[in-house]
Amino acid sequence: MSVVVPSYNNAGFIEATMDSILAQTFEDFELVVADHSSSDGTWERLKRYRTDPRVRLLRTEAGGGAPRNWARVTSLARGELVKLVCGDDIIYPDCLRLQVEAMDANPSVVLVAAQRDVLDARGGIVKARRGLDGLTGRVPGRVAVRHTVVAGSNIFGEPACVLFRREILDRAGGWDGRHPYVIDEATYINVLLHGEFLGIDKALAAFRLSSSQWSVHLAREQSNQVVAFHHRLAREAPGLVSRADLFRGDARARAMAYARRLVYLWVGRRMHQETPVRTS
Repeated sequence: MSVVVPSYNNAGFIEATMDSILAQTFEDFELVVADHSSSDGTWERLKRYRTDPRVRLLRTEAGGGAPRNWARVTSLARGELVKLVCGDDIIYPDCLRLQVEAMDANPSVVLVAAQRDVLDARGGIVKARRGLDGLTGRVPGRVAVRHTVVAGSNIFGEPACVLFRREILDRAGGWDGRHPYVIDEATYINVLLHGEFLGIDKALAAFRLSSSQWSVHLAREQSNQVVAFHHRLAREAPGLVSRADLFRGDARARAMAYARRLVYLWVGRRMHQETPVRTS
């Protein structure tokens, strides 16, 4: 299997990300890192991992945002199963073992997801065991898709929470960047239309909040893109979701966007208060 990391200016966190992947109890994997011309020392920190035979490091040109970066690093993967981990997130020691075992035991499952902890920039847990919205065990893919649309949010979590079958990801068109703020959810849904979902009721990864997620404009744009994507899905897959599903999902998407912003603001305020004041 393959773990792929698209890194860009993650100097403060990339070593924690790499160490968490290389410390897995499951060891039969490759780790491909594509650093997109970072200017903050990320590449220099990555170089120390070159001696591990599981690791491939590459430098690529910057630009194109998440859709281009994620597509580029995923295209380099050689494994039948693929997990993408962003350069500031981490996975827990049993993550790969449990998710690979779930895939091996269930050939009809095309995507496995687990819960995750939400961290602040210092690694403190802000919220524990988030995600899945009660959707655990094996579930038909179309049922899982409807569930996330009605929830109005990405119940499957960030890419570090998810493991794909590479063949199905390719068949579904790869990372779907038509709505960049929901590239992960859109891609999961495209994959799930080809098979079953399996949810693991345990936190196996951690997602780090960023100060770039705190603005009112971003909250509004995120919710607009969630709504636009769900309506596009309804047009492209007739019968998958109803008008009532869309109405409920739209309302929840807008409410959730602003609820998340309040959490980000609270975290930012807490971190600011905990920062020591220099007196000299």
